[in-house]
Amino acid sequence: MRYMMLTHYAENEGDSLDEQTIADAMAAMAAYAATLQAAGVLVAAEVLQPSESSTTVSVVDGVLRIQDGPFADTKEQLGGVFIVEVPDLDAALGWAGQAPPVQWGAVEIRPVATHTVEGVWTA
Repeated sequence: MRYMMLTHYAENEGDSLDEQTIADAMAAMAAYAATLQAAGVLVAAEVLQPSESSTTVSVVDGVLRIQDGPFADTKEQLGGVFIVEVPDLDAALGWAGQAPPVQWGAVEIRPVATHTVEGVWTA
């Protein structure tokens, strides 16, 4: 079963983090991704640019609206995702508990439905 682990943490405000803290966090995330890879459960991993670089598209009253920035105005941001293929939710929880972002934010876990070539969504 595939699960997406969405990492959430406080939006970085300017220079609030020193270079060493950033380097340590990046090293921890790289080591975690390597651990997932070595265990054979990693399907994909992506780190997102800061939410200020996002663009949100929606339809309001039948008109396409394009808005700079994130849709939700929050103090936390979605920082990245890991997609893992594991037997069950308990296994996904185990991996999420080892993710560095649990130390400074949260990791949300969601089952992933995959769209097949035949046009069918499967869990």
